[in-house]
Amino acid sequence: MTRTNRVLQRWTLAAGLAAFIGACAATPQPAPQTAAPTPPSQKPQAAHTTVQAPAESGAAYSAPVQRTTVASPGNPRGTPGTPAFSGPTGPFTPTGNADMDAWRQDFVARATSRGQNPALLYALLKDIRPLDIYLGPDDRSEVANQAEFSKAIWDYLATAVTDNRLETGRQKLAELGPVFDQLEQTYGVNREALSAIWGMETNFGGYMGDFSAANTLANMAVEGRRRSFAEGEILALAKIVENGYARLDQLGSGWAGAMGHTQFMPSTYLSYAQDYDGDGLANVWTSSPDALASAANYLSASGYRFDQPWGIEVLAPQGFDWGMADGNDRRLSTWIAEGLSPIRGGGFGVDPSDYAELWLPAGATGPKYLLFRNFEVFKTYNRSNSYALAVGLLANGLAGQTGPVASWPRDIERLSLDQVKQLQAALNQLGYDAGGVDGIAGSGTRAALRRFQQANGLVADGYPSRPALDAVMSRLRS
Repeated sequence: MTRTNRVLQRWTLAAGLAAFIGACAATPQPAPQTAAPTPPSQKPQAAHTTVQAPAESGAAYSAPVQRTTVASPGNPRGTPGTPAFSGPTGPFTPTGNADMDAWRQDFVARATSRGQNPALLYALLKDIRPLDIYLGPDDRSEVANQAEFSKAIWDYLATAVTDNRLETGRQKLAELGPVFDQLEQTYGVNREALSAIWGMETNFGGYMGDFSAANTLANMAVEGRRRSFAEGEILALAKIVENGYARLDQLGSGWAGAMGHTQFMPSTYLSYAQDYDGDGLANVWTSSPDALASAANYLSASGYRFDQPWGIEVLAPQGFDWGMADGNDRRLSTWIAEGLSPIRGGGFGVDPSDYAELWLPAGATGPKYLLFRNFEVFKTYNRSNSYALAVGLLANGLAGQTGPVASWPRDIERLSLDQVKQLQAALNQLGYDAGGVDGIAGSGTRAALRRFQQANGLVADGYPSRPALDAVMSRLRS
């Protein structure tokens, strides 16, 4: 496999391997501008007032000192009126990679022609060096085979929703109780969900990455597939420094350029970062309250609903039409009429007019969920369903409810990446349009398989298992 193809595979598979194994946390995606409804407990946000800036916070956090001038969390002020960043503007020392050197010269020339500060660009990029995960030899694959796709979902969850993570999460909820009170009131995001994101992203600040954001993004730009995105993020880094939100030496990140306790890309930081303690800064690197307020603001802007669960595990009656697990939202009243009920008993506790999607993460014989809006909100951090399910189960566990109740179908043979490609190609040949042959069994592949199963009198759950592949290949050969 060529280096270009290997890097493409790395990026296609998903960003999020090391929220729990120590490589890097997931990267937030730009959130849609959808206002979250106000929960019954939410208080109006007070206007942000100026307070005396405390000493810079360290990695450890102690409860905030109660001050009469403290306001609700709000946008950082930075350091307005500070003189423009100044210093040398070159020349750059060669990096040892001709492509990186050429890109840097070209990027700086283009950026300065559009009014960017050349001294700041020099300071950001003078020490960049090639990283193997982007520009290394062909046999390197540190970011390949991301856990969300390469592992069985039950194996992935076993490493993500752990007893240790639940225990640490409970400790953080207790330690930062007043902070979570304020965040629920201000942003309308449940503390358990917010803490679960924190746990998944950096293990509650235990690992935020030891990369330089500027270097990582420069490598991404040189690799080329996401050059425009990476260059925009570098300019966002420059703006963070220009606005006085952070110093150059604070801009550490994970392998994809995401920063701080809750892993914000630079542009996401500029749009959603919040100052919790009123010191004028949004210090997502060493202040967990600032980082949590920022994440709460982001989730709220993405449409989080305080009054609704992320998902409910359900039971289905015999003879249920599994073809309804087609990715479409239907009113809860429709699902109830079809015979779905909470697996734990009782009612749903959700308005029957609300919409939900039926999801079968491991087919008709495994756990089954009705998914609500908040599940999609979790995916603004990482587009993987497995990641969002881990966040949901971790949040439930922090609230005292472990799951799932149903057992995973560990006896059904899963497909390897090459076998998924074989399935996709065969479905396409049979006219079921599985989309690109990439080895990732996403919604298009599952929908195509579901249509094949329906047409051939099989259980139409769209689960890409070995029996499903055998059935497709048998039809192709007939």
